[in-house]
Amino acid sequence: MAASTDLSGNVAVVTGGTRGVGAGITRALLHAGAQVVACARRPPEEPLEAAGRTARFLPVDLRDTEAVHALFARIRREHGRLDVLVNNAGGTPFRQLAEGGAARHARVVELNLLAPLTASLAAYEVMRHQKSGGAVVMVGSVSGTRPSPGTAAYGAAKAGLENLARTMAVEWAPRIRVNTLILGMVRTELSHLHYGDEDGVAAVGRTVPLGRLAEPEEIGDACVFLASARAAYISGASLHVHGGGERPAFLDAATVNNPSDAPPPAARPHGRAGAPDEPAGADTSRTSRRGDHS
Repeated sequence: MAASTDLSGNVAVVTGGTRGVGAGITRALLHAGAQVVACARRPPEEPLEAAGRTARFLPVDLRDTEAVHALFARIRREHGRLDVLVNNAGGTPFRQLAEGGAARHARVVELNLLAPLTASLAAYEVMRHQKSGGAVVMVGSVSGTRPSPGTAAYGAAKAGLENLARTMAVEWAPRIRVNTLILGMVRTELSHLHYGDEDGVAAVGRTVPLGRLAEPEEIGDACVFLASARAAYISGASLHVHGGGERPAFLDAATVNNPSDAPPPAARPHGRAGAPDEPAGADTSRTSRRGDHS
């Protein structure tokens, strides 16, 4: 019998799950039948609903270790179980390495690497006692897989997050699966702040091989898959959800300098080739993040 993406009866926590990519993940999990707890520092502007279900909101500062462990203890007490944790919250302002000092960069690492570690450890204390175990999904970024000028600490933290997930997948197997989503640019309610009007958003989208930015719900669908029985033998993996990635800049230089070697017009991407130097964007943690969640 084919495995199902029905998550009925499952309890899921989405950090930073109140807007942007996090809201898309929350709604996708609701569509799949899960009970969803969205946690962030501030409540959503309107209830998060899908398929006749509404997500529960619980406030938490993910940098506060005691508060995080208290949150998961409360979820265990009031919901009786925890099946899925999505570590989505994170962010960074755009700042060159030489600006701001080490302490500010350290806070970026704290939010994007140490906070997911804290939440995962708290979730582990619940999941490890369950016969069914559980699934942890880290929300990573293409910034962790290539140079990230202007957001170096963020990129380094995301690279560390992916490695952390792989180690968790080994240490916590076979009961708990841990995987990472590697995101590119996603269209959210804040995209206009970084890309301008609809023409600007479309122009940026054309730099992606698939020709557009991702929608938050598409990231949510990937989370539902990794949380479901369809991914029962997937752990320690990194799933790239970036529309094909970034077109290498050298290809355009080669096209300009060697016209005879240029691909036919139909094969060329529209607009500027290569993904933009992703401007700072804001995510559900209310701090700004590189363009993968903008």
